Amino acid sequence: MALAEYARKRDFQKTAEPRAARGRSGKNRFVIQKHAASRLHYDFRLEIDGVLKSWAVPKGVPFIKGEKRLAVQVEDHPVSYIDFEGKIPQGQYGGGTVMVWDRGNFSTDVKSPAQELEHGKLHFTLAGKKLRGDWYLVQLRGSSQWLLIKGGEDLKRVSKTMDDTSALSGKTMAQLSVHGEVWRSKPRATRPVTQKTFREKIRAQAGKISRPEKMPVKFIEPMKARLAESPPAGDDWIYEIKFDGFRALAFKNGAAVQLLSRNEKDFGEKFPEVVQAVAALKIEDAVFDGEIVALDAQGASSFQLLQAYELGEERPPIFYYVFDLLRRAGDDLRSRPLLERKRELEKIFNKKSGVVRFSASLGEDAEKLLKSVAKLGLEGLIGKRKDSPYEAGQRSGAWIKLKRHREQEFVIGGFTDPEGGRPHFGALLIGFYEKGKLKFCGKVGTGFNTKRLTNLNALFQKILRAECPFVNLPEKRRGRFGAGVTAAEMKRCHWLEPQMVCQIKFAEWTRDEKLRQPVFLGLREDKDASEVIHEKAA
Repeated sequence: MALAEYARKRDFQKTAEPRAARGRSGKNRFVIQKHAASRLHYDFRLEIDGVLKSWAVPKGVPFIKGEKRLAVQVEDHPVSYIDFEGKIPQGQYGGGTVMVWDRGNFSTDVKSPAQELEHGKLHFTLAGKKLRGDWYLVQLRGSSQWLLIKGGEDLKRVSKTMDDTSALSGKTMAQLSVHGEVWRSKPRATRPVTQKTFREKIRAQAGKISRPEKMPVKFIEPMKARLAESPPAGDDWIYEIKFDGFRALAFKNGAAVQLLSRNEKDFGEKFPEVVQAVAALKIEDAVFDGEIVALDAQGASSFQLLQAYELGEERPPIFYYVFDLLRRAGDDLRSRPLLERKRELEKIFNKKSGVVRFSASLGEDAEKLLKSVAKLGLEGLIGKRKDSPYEAGQRSGAWIKLKRHREQEFVIGGFTDPEGGRPHFGALLIGFYEKGKLKFCGKVGTGFNTKRLTNLNALFQKILRAECPFVNLPEKRRGRFGAGVTAAEMKRCHWLEPQMVCQIKFAEWTRDEKLRQPVFLGLREDKDASEVIHEKAA
C-alpha cells in the first residue's frame, strides 16, 4: 500500500499525526499501539521497505503457542508513526487515544520480508519491552484479513498494570486521554516534546515542593540485611519482596521533602515524581524507608530498566515501595517492634496505590514463598524478625536476604581495550574489599549497549590512574574460565581510581574467588566503594 492512502484519510491541520513521508529502510523495528477509537484494538506495525506495514488486531497479540488472532491489514503508515502517542481528535479518522503499548526490533530468517508478505506468510521474532518470541502472519485467501499466530514457546501474559502502561512514556490510557499530549521522536518546531522535556515537566512540578538543605531530623543510615543460605526455623519471621532497585529514605516535614540514598546522596533531582508523591501524603512529619524501582512488563522490579531510565533510554513506570516507618508525628519509632511499625505505616496508605506504595508482608512460610518468587521471576525475599527494632546502619541478622540468583555490588578498578567493532572498552575489571584492600575477582564484558559504553567511558576519563588498584594482580595464569589477568595482559589494561560501584549478576563464585558468567546491570551511586565486600551466606 502507498502512503497516499494514509495521507488521504487525514487532515493534518487537525490531527497531530505525522505527515506522510517515506523513511529509510533497514532498521527492522516494530510497534504495537493500543488504540481506543470507536472500539478498543491494537495496531501492529512492522518497519519494512521504508514504511510501517500495519494490521489492526481487535483482540490483541496472542501469547499461547498456536493461538490465533484476526489481524486486518490497513494502509501503510510512515516510519515516524512508530513513536506516535497521544490523542487523535474526534471526527478525524481513527479518532481516540493512542498508546505505544510495545516497541522494539524484529528479525526474520528471509532476505526480503516484503516478498514474504506478498506471498501471504511471514515468520518473525520480536524483541520488545513486553513481547519476546516468535509469531506468524498468515493471509486468508488473498484478502485484507490475516491471522496473527503465536509460534515458538508460550509467553507469559503481561500484568494488568503493564497492559495499561505505555512503553514510551509510562502513562496510562486515562492519562493520555485527559492530557491529550502527543509524543513525537522528532517534534515539530512549534511544539517540541522530547524525552528530556517530559522529565523536566515532572521536575518543574516537584521543584515547587520545598526541599530545604537541612531537615529537623538528621540522616538515618538504613538498617541492613544479612545474606542467608536458607530461611531460619520458627514462626518469628515475616517475609517481604526483595526489590531490585535503589534503597531510599524519604524525610517529610510539612511541605518539605528530602529523598536520600543509603549513602546520603540526594535522589530528589533524579526521581522528582517520587518527591512529588511523598509530598502529597496526608501526614505532616514522617521518615520512610523503602526502595525506588522500575517495573518490567510482568510487574517485577528491574535494576537494568531503572538504569535505562536514568540514561534516558526508556521510560518505565517508577514507584517507591515503602516497607518501614522510622518517625511519625514527632515520635521516633525505631525502638518499637517491626510489626507495630508496619501497622502504623499501613494506616498512612490506607490501601491506596500510586507512585508511593506500601510494601506489605507476604506471610511466614518462606519455603512456599520462595517457590512463588521463582515462578514470578522476582529477585528473592527479605526476612525480618517480627519483634526487631530498627537498628540504623547495622547488619545484626534480624533482617536477612534470601536471593533466588546471585547478584551483588562490585568496585570498578579498570578496563581492557575494545575488540572488534565495540567502542571505548572491552571489559570492566572489578573487585571487592577485604581487610581494607581491593581484590580483583573478574572481567565483565556483557550487559552493555553503545550508549552505556559511551556514558561509562566519559566517567572513566575523569578517574584514570597509572597504577593498578588491585592487590592480587598480576596472576600467573588466566585460569580455567579466563577470569584472571596476567602480567602480559596488564600492559593492555587501563586503571581507575576505585570509586565507582556497579551491580553484577553472575552464575557462581569459583574456588579462587572469581566470578563465572558475570553480566553488568548498572551503576550503583547509592553505595560507597569502601562498603563493597564478598557477600557470603551465613
